[in-house]
Amino acid sequence: MKLPSHLGIKNGRLHIGGHDCTALAAAYGTPLYVTDLDRIAGNFRRFRAALAAHYPETQVLFAAKANGNLTVIRTLAAEGAGADVFSSGELELALRAGMKPERLLFNGSSKSPADLALAVETGVRVSVDSIEELRQLNAVAAEAGRTAAIAFRVNPALEVPTHPKIATGLKTSKFGIPAEEIVAAYAEALAAEHIEPVGIHCHIGSQILEVEPFARAAGVMVRVAREITDIGVNLEFIDIGGGLGIPYHHDTDPAPTPEEYAAAVMPVFLQGIRECGIDPALWVEPGRWLVGDSSVLLVGVNSVKRAHRTFVNVDAGFNLLVRPAMYDSYHEVVVADRADAAADGTYTVAGPICETGDLLAQDRELPAPKTGDTIAVLDAGAYGFAMSSQYNSRPRCAEVAVRGGKHAIMRRAERLDDLTATMETPDWTA
Repeated sequence: MKLPSHLGIKNGRLHIGGHDCTALAAAYGTPLYVTDLDRIAGNFRRFRAALAAHYPETQVLFAAKANGNLTVIRTLAAEGAGADVFSSGELELALRAGMKPERLLFNGSSKSPADLALAVETGVRVSVDSIEELRQLNAVAAEAGRTAAIAFRVNPALEVPTHPKIATGLKTSKFGIPAEEIVAAYAEALAAEHIEPVGIHCHIGSQILEVEPFARAAGVMVRVAREITDIGVNLEFIDIGGGLGIPYHHDTDPAPTPEEYAAAVMPVFLQGIRECGIDPALWVEPGRWLVGDSSVLLVGVNSVKRAHRTFVNVDAGFNLLVRPAMYDSYHEVVVADRADAAADGTYTVAGPICETGDLLAQDRELPAPKTGDTIAVLDAGAYGFAMSSQYNSRPRCAEVAVRGGKHAIMRRAERLDDLTATMETPDWTA
């Protein structure tokens, strides 16, 4: 298996960022997320540089939904990142991490009154998803005596090669305003007393392994930009979203690079803005590409059972990594203790959850796992802990950061007491 540069094998053991995964599992216990912060910083610099080489006025916003750990977001903030936030919680995390409000975009198709009030209070730009939301935001801003800077989210009606549950730019998607209705939306925004339209936004999906769909989306966006510029909108930014995929199948996925992404998208964008006679900033929203390969989930082997398959029963399942169960997603797995040993059989890594579908990896060629081994699930940094749960009343695990020669907890493991910490018993119950 081809490993990325921050993963390696030393003395037969898997290492991340130079740290022995087996030793980390022994020190902190399993299950355990381990994240290489240097990898995140390096990924960000590469992505930004690829775009800035074509157009310096580029801002990279981290899709905060991919990984909500404060240390991760602080690492990106220190590099100059902004964030695409999808809730008041993600907005609060971004601000606590030191991100500037002007580098944030509050996205979402169903914002509450409290969400809109917080957006106005903090001065972040809002990606408005409907005309009704525009009117609600105008009323909230009026009550606060402020003006809300907005973009509209455009639905570009594009088919893209990814899982249908994460294809967000389809005509049938719940996200955005149809492109053919967007000029009327901007006209109403221009007339609203407490709204200032300053941008335009779209996002076509996630884990896309071709660059051509992004170029098509950029074409839609610059075409709409021309139409709304003609009615008097002064565009400060065009946000073309994120979605660039990563190679979960390390040896076979044809994952494009940021340089290939930029080579496809930037000519379309630059020609479009030249024809419009405008020079807005380009905003992009990578999430998975920045953090996906930065982390491994270390799981401990509880037992091995031979049935119609040979099941390797481990101490984490879709409570901590739901992607395989939810999307039929593939993650490479490595027996961390014997990472360079030859495979001697076919094994299915099964979690402890009371669901038949709780399988982290099916039918993999591995060196024979045994009770007490540590297995590393790779590429777990995006939509891993962020989508975890306490299903089956299982406390969530710790997260550890590594950087250089150091390692430390960046989120403690939950305890059994945490399961009931927010519960209350009404006095009228038995």
